[in-house]
Amino acid sequence: MNCGAPGKPYGVVREAAETVLAEQHDPLLLRRSAPDIAIVERRRWFFRHPATVRVTHWINALCFILLLLSGYQIFNAHPALYWGVASDFEHPLVSMSSPNSFLSEPRGVTTILGRSFDTTGVFGLSYDSQGQALTRGFPNWLTIPSSQDLATGRRWHFFFAWLFVLNGLAYFLYGFASRQLRWRVIPSRDQIRGFWASVREHLTLHFPQGDEAKRYNVIQKLTYLIVIFVLLPLQILTGLAMSPGIDAAFPWILTLLGGRQSARTIHFICAHLLVLFVAVHIVMVILSGFWNNMRSMVTGWMVIEKETLDEQPSA
Repeated sequence: MNCGAPGKPYGVVREAAETVLAEQHDPLLLRRSAPDIAIVERRRWFFRHPATVRVTHWINALCFILLLLSGYQIFNAHPALYWGVASDFEHPLVSMSSPNSFLSEPRGVTTILGRSFDTTGVFGLSYDSQGQALTRGFPNWLTIPSSQDLATGRRWHFFFAWLFVLNGLAYFLYGFASRQLRWRVIPSRDQIRGFWASVREHLTLHFPQGDEAKRYNVIQKLTYLIVIFVLLPLQILTGLAMSPGIDAAFPWILTLLGGRQSARTIHFICAHLLVLFVAVHIVMVILSGFWNNMRSMVTGWMVIEKETLDEQPSA
């Protein structure tokens, strides 16, 4: 049955009456009397993700992971963040270091807005597989490559950054042309009115069923709006602002962002807001039905569990 409709382009829905399937697989059902069959469950197969959406999703996932790990490699070349045009070495916003001290064991220290935290073993000072201490911002198991190699890290970062941009552009153009983007990220009026109800559902881990499960809820849509139209463009713009060639051609970018060090800090913050988004996304995928969600992003098809029909037979 084709359920495609203007504004709801998810396309084909395959509905199967499970009473018929049950008769084929359970001969005992044929011998039951009608009053015994009071509860009938039905399921629907719903085609949720077109191939272009699925392919760009997984390319984005790969690119994001590699960009994050190669970005940590670049950050380790100078593990501190500042605000403004130049570096203020005495007053960093964030720094990861291992202060030299002859009176105590080496330790890692992370400083955030003037407050210092002992982060030995993770940030500032970590250990390699042989137990040797490494004075680095992020540990070697979180960087590409694992050894301190700024040049290689930059090559990885730049390659996957452009792949990420081109892939995102392909997704955006497809979504705009097919109206998938509007359907997926623009909440309807009734969804906006039900915002707080959706918040309560998420907090109590009650997820939509039936027809409501076919579309993204208002929290998902608003989150995707922020990610697609705020965080990702800002991440790209601040990344370009750290290129001397781009700065020479478009000096207004640095002026807009408040200087090169401000751009670097914004880039770092946006990256970790995206990490937070991905972490929450993965948790919700697991809680709302891991295998069903994974199947939908691999094959396009997902199962919509309809409400159980609990009807008492008439006398």
